[in-house]
Amino acid sequence: MSRDPDKPLPPDDLAPRLYEVFSVLGPLYRRVSRKVELNEPVEGLSTGVRAVLDLLRAHGPMTVPQMGRAQAISRQFVQRMVNDATAHGLVEAVPNPAHRRSSLIRLTDAGRTAIDTVIARESALLREVGGDLTDADVDTCVRVLTRMLEVFEDVDVN
Repeated sequence: MSRDPDKPLPPDDLAPRLYEVFSVLGPLYRRVSRKVELNEPVEGLSTGVRAVLDLLRAHGPMTVPQMGRAQAISRQFVQRMVNDATAHGLVEAVPNPAHRRSSLIRLTDAGRTAIDTVIARESALLREVGGDLTDADVDTCVRVLTRMLEVFEDVDVN
């Protein structure tokens, strides 16, 4: 039986197709993480510190709890990564006008340079993907992954 590729799948058919996404996403994430870790001596960034810098680059100054929620990781882990980044002069704590006891963390000039360098190198690698992928393909991929992420939004990471 042939299905209309533009018609939404029923849940019993959708679940195994989404499992295929997980089956690709896990190894992809681990390979990218290893690649970042292999380049750590060059930039001085672990995967965790890189994630903090990337988040601050994209969203501006944030508190540690905000970063934890945004990345679905524990506040304690984020704090360790912020401590590492601070020790390397990549981020700094600044007063938070909205909350006296929870400082905002922001990139330093060195942190911005480090994450910009990493992103430039990763962008060069991503250009190698090539193939016949279209803007619509990428939009669909992001939409599917975002929908999957929404299902697990309330998973407690602390």
